[in-house]
Amino acid sequence: MSSLQTPFRYDFVGSFLRPKALKDAKAAFAEGKIGKEELDKVINDEITKVVAKQKELGFQVITDGEFRRTFWHLDFMWGFEGVEHKATGKGVEFNGELAVLDDTYLVGKIKAKAHPFVEYYKFLKQFEDENTVAKYTIPAPAQTFQQMIVPANFETTRKFYSTNDELIEDIAKAYRDVIKQFYDAGCRNLQLDDCTWGAIVGDAAKQRYKSLGIDLEEVKEQLLRVNNLSLEGKPADMVINSHICRGNYHSTYFTSGPYDTVADYVFAKENVNALFLEYDDERSGGFAPLSKVSDDKKVVLGLITTKTPALEDKQKVIERIHEAAKYVPLDRLCLSPQCGFASCEIGNKLTEEEQWAKLKLVKEIAEEVWG
Repeated sequence: MSSLQTPFRYDFVGSFLRPKALKDAKAAFAEGKIGKEELDKVINDEITKVVAKQKELGFQVITDGEFRRTFWHLDFMWGFEGVEHKATGKGVEFNGELAVLDDTYLVGKIKAKAHPFVEYYKFLKQFEDENTVAKYTIPAPAQTFQQMIVPANFETTRKFYSTNDELIEDIAKAYRDVIKQFYDAGCRNLQLDDCTWGAIVGDAAKQRYKSLGIDLEEVKEQLLRVNNLSLEGKPADMVINSHICRGNYHSTYFTSGPYDTVADYVFAKENVNALFLEYDDERSGGFAPLSKVSDDKKVVLGLITTKTPALEDKQKVIERIHEAAKYVPLDRLCLSPQCGFASCEIGNKLTEEEQWAKLKLVKEIAEEVWG
């Protein structure tokens, strides 16, 4: 088993554009032209290829590109008891585009069971070697909590949970169980993808919650509590990092705003080993909130965008790294793209070659800055 620990000086979030062969196989399966066994073979073959590409580029971390999922977050939730889903053609409005997502809601109390993602991880783990380590990405507990209390789900959730506190307790218990399942399968590097913090920054979020009569500070406290409660009892040799995003669907975004209003919570108090932070454009604000990051955390600066194919100016990125180092020491900083390349199957608006060019740039810059 690899003893390497994430994050690395040059890193990435985890998802990659779905190759044509994978898209074609999923379409054929949906139309009944091929069976599950044939589909799984194509998926396994494409994961094998994408892992080889990550190694070819010289990265020390490998993922399965999230090739087995339709959505970066919902598929994981479906692996709990008490959660059901249905494709209705509805979704969430992003910046100028509707993100079509399966309705995902409660039909009972949330409980852990043997989670399919653990089996997916086992397939990935076989590709570890002395130079690489496998990490697996799952939505943060706060993401599951938020999914169940959105207006469309609130009434249904209250049939099973009379208070948010009860819901938080069950989500945390279920996550602790699944984290142990990953650990027992040999996983020592897990990533919690979390859009909840990005969704409550900025004036728009403040007004949205005010109109609902919800105290925003109470929301932040609940997000922090469900995440930290889920991590209680985590094995000492297991690294769990968090990736914070403002939404990423087909190169669009959900929200904008600096980290200032959430830094006292997630930067200072969330019990993770590192924070992958979106910082690819002005929507993320400045680096000053990084001063709130606790001394036991590393920060992975997401300075390279996955939303557009244009390559960033290398010198400008280097300058921004040193600007961030005014708030967090350079030896606790790393570099990555700001998000994955395909949070959902639709992927972002760039080609596979443009995707790999982005990762090459990340590595080049990191080697120049840190050696």
